Amino acid sequence: MTICAPASESSGSGSRAWVLHGLALGAAAAAAYLYRRPRGFRTLAVGIIPARYASSRFEGKPLALILGKPMIQRTWERVMLASSLDHVVVATDDEKIAECCRGFGADVIMTSVSCQNGSERCCEALQKLEKCYDIVVNIQGDEPLIEPEIIDGVVMALQRAPDAVFSTAVTALKPEDAFDTNRVKCVVDNQGYAIYFSRGLIPFNKSGKANPQFPYHLHLGISCFDSKFLKIYPQLAPTPLQLEEDLEQLKVLENGYRMKVIKVDHDAHGVDAPEDVEKIEALMRARNIQ
Repeated sequence: MTICAPASESSGSGSRAWVLHGLALGAAAAAAYLYRRPRGFRTLAVGIIPARYASSRFEGKPLALILGKPMIQRTWERVMLASSLDHVVVATDDEKIAECCRGFGADVIMTSVSCQNGSERCCEALQKLEKCYDIVVNIQGDEPLIEPEIIDGVVMALQRAPDAVFSTAVTALKPEDAFDTNRVKCVVDNQGYAIYFSRGLIPFNKSGKANPQFPYHLHLGISCFDSKFLKIYPQLAPTPLQLEEDLEQLKVLENGYRMKVIKVDHDAHGVDAPEDVEKIEALMRARNIQ
């Protein structure tokens, strides 16, 4: 089932249209694109923003100022607008980041420096939380313009797909990003489940060129886990495709688990390198985001 509807307004973001695929929402839902809390199944959700100071491309990235605010604060403020989350925390191994986050009011959980990726950091943070949660949303701290509606969308997708242990989001791939290996591509089956992720252009064709008529999908940096699965995820051995592509979501697929994917209309504006900060600031000024 495909539902197209205008998204609600959120602070400074303007009107957006977004698309959810594969959500069995029911024809009676007049505003089906808005989050509605279910009863009894995967009810409680926590948003975790993993943040580390060390980075080969951009050391101290979470603390980089974006129009006067640290990037981690910008991300946290966006995440706090999501209506599906019962709690939001920052998970970090760095005291400077922790002090910064406490300063603007965020809850912080200290995690080990040995965590290999954001998922492992989220898993450790989940185990240290006092309350039990059914769903854990891993929100990358380097997307300070993440839409709260996308967070709600991936939570709803996982709640409505009992055969899946993971949900995520994709958007349209821009032609200029077709061969950018930092832009992860995704292919999805006709039921809205992920088939594969790659740093290369997928699907590929005999011409060796991007097909301007094909709707390629760009993977967005948001991961939504069933909490029981997240607890065993770090124990799963690394898989060949995961290691070759350096994409942790492939470990989910290679182990035979199902992953639900929603398609959204979203301009992905992540911060991978210091020069990206200026681009984000220019975009925020253009959108009148303070």
